[in-house]
Amino acid sequence: MTHTSDYDLVILGGGAAAFAAITEASRRDLSTAMVNTGLPIGGTCVNVGCVPSKHLLAVAESGAAASENPFDAVTYPEEPTVDWVDALDGTNELVERFRQENYVDVAEHFETDIYEGYGQLVDDTTIEVVDGADEGAHITGKKALVATGSSPWAPPIDGLNGVDYYTSETILEERDLPESIVMLGGGYIALEWGQILHRVGVDVTILQRSDRVLSSMEGQLGREMQRAFEEEGIEVITGNDFRRVRTLAADGGAEAIQSGIAVETTVDGAERTVTGDALFVATGVQSNSEGIGLETVGVETNPDRTIRVDEHFQTTNPDIYAAGDVIGEPELETVAAKEGNHAVKNAFGDEGVSIDYDAVPAVVFTSPEVAAVGTTEREYMDEHGTCSCRTVQMEDVPRAKAVKNTDGLVQVVKHHETDEIVGVHMVGPRAADMIMEATLAVKFGLTVDDIIDTVHPFPTFSEAFKHACQAFRRDTSTMSCCIE
Repeated sequence: MTHTSDYDLVILGGGAAAFAAITEASRRDLSTAMVNTGLPIGGTCVNVGCVPSKHLLAVAESGAAASENPFDAVTYPEEPTVDWVDALDGTNELVERFRQENYVDVAEHFETDIYEGYGQLVDDTTIEVVDGADEGAHITGKKALVATGSSPWAPPIDGLNGVDYYTSETILEERDLPESIVMLGGGYIALEWGQILHRVGVDVTILQRSDRVLSSMEGQLGREMQRAFEEEGIEVITGNDFRRVRTLAADGGAEAIQSGIAVETTVDGAERTVTGDALFVATGVQSNSEGIGLETVGVETNPDRTIRVDEHFQTTNPDIYAAGDVIGEPELETVAAKEGNHAVKNAFGDEGVSIDYDAVPAVVFTSPEVAAVGTTEREYMDEHGTCSCRTVQMEDVPRAKAVKNTDGLVQVVKHHETDEIVGVHMVGPRAADMIMEATLAVKFGLTVDDIIDTVHPFPTFSEAFKHACQAFRRDTSTMSCCIE
């Protein structure tokens, strides 16, 4: 049944950006409504992203504890095993609890009306639910926010469209894992899922197009992670020029069901064929911008399908804003939330707030963890023609040596004249937590001496950041544990 309702703010999407927007709108006593299009309420992070993957990483890490135990004093009577079905059941229970407590209950608290179904912009700031539970509903706002997120993207490789493959979303539905998986991609999704699957018993091969994994990050990080993965037993092949993907049929017949896959590629000029029982495509995401009526209301997109916005998240329609993955990188839950918050401030308060993306940390939750913020060595070299950088190895950090967890490194990039820290890049245990000190340093222009002059607790992994700063001032190889 068709009905129309008016609000101050209407939102297309139901993830992090949308919920940050209704939180800020509530603070301003604005009426809000959202059409939750696509994934269940909460969007990517809670349903198929951060929450399930980090839970399963922890499950897999516990399963691998015996094989990776570095202490002779600790023995295990038998190797632990991971029940994948039970792990998925636990993940689903966790997701449902997060969804209810952090999204459904929050929307109710802020008195936000939620419409379920596929929504389209049909007339300026009016959204119509064209399919789903609330089909026929029209909601109109003084302003509208598009926050439809992103979906897994598959590259144009010959034959790929004719092959069944997993993504980071569909793998969560698979309760009977194959014995081996070939993974296309070498970004954070590929590394996190590659390690999860390897540690629950799947033979994993990672194929990356560029010359290293984590190619968008500081080069040392990708090289260190490839070394760590290969040491763990995960095969990593870089420098691929993919030619074709094809199925392997059980009886060779045209009508046979898929019993395996083959990836035909060229590496260093040599042709190779990599086979496995299944394929996992982890080559990035694409903006969910098609089929939602953008052209009807004058909202333009970029060539990569992301919505075009200015620094204040306003689209080419002045009454419509956009936030989150739908506007492009960095596709992070916390960034989406900040963008959604700022969009409301700009739309209703004309505050002109924006985000300094150079001070946004990126994290890969593998073991060891990867974390980075700010400028890389290469970026600094390209801009200034010189670089003042120092790197320390985790094996030289007292805490890492004490607990026999020495994989990794920390690199600091500072301004060659002012000594301000402009970039920090690390691989190692607890890097995801350590990066926040570095983020504050980059955000507020702290110098290496500011970090050196700050007393750090001993012994901690976070001392690695201080040691990297000290390396600008002294030879750290001749330094006692607590030297200042």
